[in-house]
Amino acid sequence: MHRGPRCAVILASISVCTLASLVAADNNDDIATGERLAAFLRAGRSVISNHQDLINNASIGKKDLTGQRVVTEALQIYAGRQGKSASEEHLSAQDQQLFDAQIEALREVVDEHQQEIDAKGVGFKGFIPATFARLVNERFEEKVGDRAKMKVTAPEDLVRNRKARPDAWEQRIIESKFLSGEWTKGRSFVEEVQMDGRNSFRMLIPEYYSASCLACHGKPKGEIDISGYPKEGGAEGDLAGAISITLFR
Repeated sequence: MHRGPRCAVILASISVCTLASLVAADNNDDIATGERLAAFLRAGRSVISNHQDLINNASIGKKDLTGQRVVTEALQIYAGRQGKSASEEHLSAQDQQLFDAQIEALREVVDEHQQEIDAKGVGFKGFIPATFARLVNERFEEKVGDRAKMKVTAPEDLVRNRKARPDAWEQRIIESKFLSGEWTKGRSFVEEVQMDGRNSFRMLIPEYYSASCLACHGKPKGEIDISGYPKEGGAEGDLAGAISITLFR
């Protein structure tokens, strides 16, 4: 039986810059929205990571890893990490719409991959946390792309899927902030910018390799991992990527 990668990036606490060059204090609601969306994406990704042995079990077919099951488990993880359930957060109508869209995106993506997940006689399925997160973010954008976008990106030399390549803003922040020796580890970056001709709130949340990531992203650098990609030679605690969130005004 082939076992897929279990990359669970270190969930550093999200702290936000308070420099005058960043957003004003009245954007606290946008920061909370971004943190909430990132937290639920991470929770869903953890569920997929936790079930890699099940997903890649070649000896059984139907696994009952439905979209609803993943949503339920993700909400449980989310509540445990946030200290309260999503239903206790008293969200605004707009925030509730975004959160509901994210939940539906997660459910739909998992349900659409049932045949792949349930394939008997097949070991490694390729339905790994990174792929799952990309698909959920793409579906989320289909639903609410006029209001919000999400992406998991990384420094250009670590990007495996072209769709995850950082845009100019993301690359600038990764290089000038997250890879700087002066940047506080785990600190997010937020800024008001123009994007697609619209005033936008942008948030970039760094993520770091945990020990479980190194089976695919560690050493020896260049060795082919189970998914067919050469390892990056990373170490635990190195910058692995970033969750990018945009909220349009």
